[in-house]
Amino acid sequence: MNLFLESLTSVSGMPALGSLLAIFAAWMFLAIIVIVGIYIYMSFAYMSIAKKNKQTSPGLAWIPGVGPLIVAYKSSRMHWWPWLLLIGLVIPVVGFVALIVFAVFDVIWHWKLFEAIKKPGWWAVFMVIPLLNIVFLIFVGIAAWSD
Repeated sequence: MNLFLESLTSVSGMPALGSLLAIFAAWMFLAIIVIVGIYIYMSFAYMSIAKKNKQTSPGLAWIPGVGPLIVAYKSSRMHWWPWLLLIGLVIPVVGFVALIVFAVFDVIWHWKLFEAIKKPGWWAVFMVIPLLNIVFLIFVGIAAWSD
């Protein structure tokens, strides 16, 4: 172990481990800033979508984690499906399957949400395509703030 720690020192004597930790901390700080920025952007966007859809409480979009789902769920007019899926999540054996089904319904809710505000429903498919989630964020902004 001591040999490993000695190998982490640089030529100038400054421990490279401290440098690596500083770089890691800087990246984590940057990641937190980006995540908070995306959260604020999405909350404003879903609040605007809820106002366009004439929902009674658009401020629900600010609830962390579930706010956008609540807005999409209210717009989709499929009110009893989420309760069945949430009940399924508490059963350990069924929980994984219910989680996958819940993700599918999330796409369906967003599809119907986009159609409710006169936008193409296929925009919701970008939620589940890796590396194209940025396109979904852009489409949510277009849906929220365009005519």
